[in-house]
Amino acid sequence: MVSFNLEEIGLKIGLEIHQQLATKNKLFCECKTFTESDFKFNFIRRLRPTQSELGQIDPAALFEFKKGTTIKYLAGKESACLVEADEEPPHDINKEAIETAILIALILNSNIVDEMHVMRKIVIDGSNTTGFQRTLIVALGGALKVGNKTIPIQTICLEEDACRLLNEGEKVREYSLDRLGVPLIEVSLAPFTGTPQEVQEVALALGRLLRSTKRVARGLGTIRQDLNISIKNGGVVEVKGIQKLDLLGKIVEFEIHRQLALLNLSNKLKERGLTSNDFNEEFLDVSDIFKDTSSSILKRALERKDWIIALKLKNCKDLLKYEPYPDVRLGKELADLVRFYGLGGIIHSDELPNYGISEQEVNQVRERLGLYDEDAFILLTGSEYSVQEALKAVVNYLRELIKGVPSETRGPTPDGKTRFTRPRPGAARMYPETDIPPFPISEELIKRLSLQIPKPWQEQVEEFKLKYGLSDKLALQIYDSEYIDIFNELVSTTKVAPSFIATVLLETLVNISRSGLDISRINDSILRCLFKALDEGRISKEAVQEILEIIAKGEVNDVDSAIKKLKLFVISDEELEDIINKIIQENLNLVKERGENSFNVLMGKVMKIVRGKVDGKKVSTLLKEKIKEVSTLCK
Repeated sequence: MVSFNLEEIGLKIGLEIHQQLATKNKLFCECKTFTESDFKFNFIRRLRPTQSELGQIDPAALFEFKKGTTIKYLAGKESACLVEADEEPPHDINKEAIETAILIALILNSNIVDEMHVMRKIVIDGSNTTGFQRTLIVALGGALKVGNKTIPIQTICLEEDACRLLNEGEKVREYSLDRLGVPLIEVSLAPFTGTPQEVQEVALALGRLLRSTKRVARGLGTIRQDLNISIKNGGVVEVKGIQKLDLLGKIVEFEIHRQLALLNLSNKLKERGLTSNDFNEEFLDVSDIFKDTSSSILKRALERKDWIIALKLKNCKDLLKYEPYPDVRLGKELADLVRFYGLGGIIHSDELPNYGISEQEVNQVRERLGLYDEDAFILLTGSEYSVQEALKAVVNYLRELIKGVPSETRGPTPDGKTRFTRPRPGAARMYPETDIPPFPISEELIKRLSLQIPKPWQEQVEEFKLKYGLSDKLALQIYDSEYIDIFNELVSTTKVAPSFIATVLLETLVNISRSGLDISRINDSILRCLFKALDEGRISKEAVQEILEIIAKGEVNDVDSAIKKLKLFVISDEELEDIINKIIQENLNLVKERGENSFNVLMGKVMKIVRGKVDGKKVSTLLKEKIKEVSTLCK
């Protein structure tokens, strides 16, 4: 947990939520919004950066282009058209998406613009076939209330979602076009100060407000959160693409520690008398030193005819391995940085001799660079262009570190940490869209949508709880979850108790997932068949988990096959009675001796035979009756 004063360290958190809207069609065409796997077409592209209105080119976009990555796009008939392929101009803006965005802006008391103008935001990593993302401002200002906090809203935007990444190789990325163009609403909060837990609560509150409209998509991947985190004497660090709410608090806490650790390193550099001018791009080619090396890393580099260059780091001995916070080291930060430029990492003098590099080779490098005892060096290997670009980035990073925490864009890791992904883009990435006319917002539209503002989240959950007879906890959990739509459908189409359906969706599936099985195999269609079978009496409640487990294992693909494989056919009342009578007769002495206290033992024996074939409650009731009858006769 955080153990320092947030005000003293000057913590500022900016939160952006990107939420897919539950529209029938995409933002700029009539294609359907769904995940597709039946790809009928594919094509290949190379994307190039363009200049902004000021004639500037965004440096992050320029480098992405110079990587020379080829992009392969896959498309299906229903989820993509010539608009997604950038072979046809965009159609009119989806009015359903605009209305949803305005409705959300009204809930947040934001100031809706008079006219919406579409802008292009340069993105050439392949996630958009056009080389840019279309976005438009819907509203400015407003506020979100969370407990005692009131957090200002900066902007509310409507934008198109990106392609779905399928595979990524060294020189080829493969994307699906099904997600491209799905409408997203982006809500950007003004920077605020709060604990990691409070940040998570703010995100939860905003997510619930969006879901209260019943106009947004549900499920993993439909909502993504970005965090902008900074502390005193530090630049803004952007953490993009956080999909799981429970990671937000962990990421904020890790970033606070990481950034404080970097400030510690910054102070160490300054204490050694270093300034920005002490770091420059002067390097030496040291390939010849390693011509007979035992290092497999450097051997492979030489076989590829890669560069092996050495960079002097004045007065930096022991700082590359220094770890002011667990898993935060300058050497690791620089290694993550150069991977963006296609390098495998760095080798630095604080960890040498190692990796097959001998002490003699280390001394030769030090001699070649003219190092003093207090100096350090790093080795970079790769193609000439990649090494030069990575070298510039390393030097720039060290110069920024002297001033404080360097600004950058990072991504989340599954354990709640972050890793470098790319430099932060500049202002040169935005310019007007020329293919789409402005969209005026009428007073009549705003008045009509004002009448559709939904009840607050808490009231909706209370009504939901009362309607289905759920506990407070279960009602909130199912209403919050990605399973809300299928839950409503199952409750309305079967006579299965709502509480049991909710328990299966919220607890059984989670337990199956925690055991290492793949619950992505359990789709809505399987859940419909499962509860239909239960409703029709073809399976018992006890069989539900077994069926889901065998499907999650991939042993079968549907409910009927699972029932057949597990031999879970429901037995008749007569068959059940015969089994119970037989068990009692086999254990008659136990019944005579212990009477009704023999129930637990006998129940276990009966269930071993009938589990999954009959409801446990029915077994319990009948067994108790039979034990009572036999006990009475034996007296």
